[in-house]
Amino acid sequence: MSNELPLGYHYSTVYAGIRKVQKDDLSLIFSEPAANAAAVFTKNLVAAAPVVLSKASLKSSKGKVRALVINAGNANCATRTGMKVAETTAKAVAKLAKCAANEVLPSSTGVIGVELDVKKITSSLPALFARMSPDRFGDVARAIMTTDLVQKTAQANLQLSKGKIRIAGMTKGSGMIQPNMATTLGYVMTDAKIGANDLKAILARATELSYNRLTVDGDTSTNDTVVLLANGASGVKPTGEELKLVAEAITGVMKNLAAQIARDGEGAKKLVRVLVSGAKSEADANLIGRAIANSPLVKTAVAGSDPNWGRILCAAGYSGAKFDPAKVDIYLQGKRVCKAGLAAPFDEGKLKAKLDDKDVTIDLRIAGNGKGEAEFWTCDFTEGYIEINGSYRT
Repeated sequence: MSNELPLGYHYSTVYAGIRKVQKDDLSLIFSEPAANAAAVFTKNLVAAAPVVLSKASLKSSKGKVRALVINAGNANCATRTGMKVAETTAKAVAKLAKCAANEVLPSSTGVIGVELDVKKITSSLPALFARMSPDRFGDVARAIMTTDLVQKTAQANLQLSKGKIRIAGMTKGSGMIQPNMATTLGYVMTDAKIGANDLKAILARATELSYNRLTVDGDTSTNDTVVLLANGASGVKPTGEELKLVAEAITGVMKNLAAQIARDGEGAKKLVRVLVSGAKSEADANLIGRAIANSPLVKTAVAGSDPNWGRILCAAGYSGAKFDPAKVDIYLQGKRVCKAGLAAPFDEGKLKAKLDDKDVTIDLRIAGNGKGEAEFWTCDFTEGYIEINGSYRT
């Protein structure tokens, strides 16, 4: 991974007193010049105030964004003052950024249903702006974490005909993860010159192939937000063909981030990669992959290194996808355990030892001429998940 960050972005964090523990909980990503932006948000009917405001702001600003402000420790969701807090925050940031309020997108993460004192945010903003630096990317990646154990970042550079462009992304998430058009929180920046409409198309497909192929526990958050920014600070505008390369690079960064979330799933010890091929369509492959990745029985079998392929076939069967069970082969760690829907011979002891690895691959293949494929990321399900979520609020 290159250490070169996209040009024109500044980052900052402070402790505003929102978290119970003294750890930076307020972050800023600032673009100079203003960036073109696209975003995807949760489809949860219960959407946090920052999600509602950011959607409206992106529409009214026609995709122009100057600043992202993110607080951790409180979701600003299902509260009496939620929208007022989000609007007051955006206006206060806009004043310091010398831009319109609709060019500021707020995000929140943390506990749902607890009132957020906006004064903690507004009183911390001068210090937040004073500490801005192009070198504090990692600080923001750390400050947006909640139950995450590690920060999650990814980068890519591309040499195009008119010069180099840079892409960098950060994300957070460990639990309440089954994104539906987004992830918990994710921010991807590039210094390429790309219009808002092109960004929308790039982000929609990249999200479908990354965050929407990710699950930890089957829960879709109220605050899910992924923002893609392109500020053109490199001076490089990709040509038609080059735009496809840029889209691929952005998708690669987002896939990397999604896999990091699965690896850091609450209580997880193993990253699980689910591959599906031979389905009638991508949509069917998606259904099968999600059912397997979400199955508590599959996830607990992985935790116990149990090659119980019957649970995998069972999950595929209730997924809603149409296929012939007699045409299914299943591989665990590259070893075939199911052939044509029936048991295949394998050395249980050897395979159990392979399943002790930190990376586990489940590969379901349907024979025939189906072209549908999907790749999902999930994790094993351990008692650690229950311990974390049994006491999250307290």
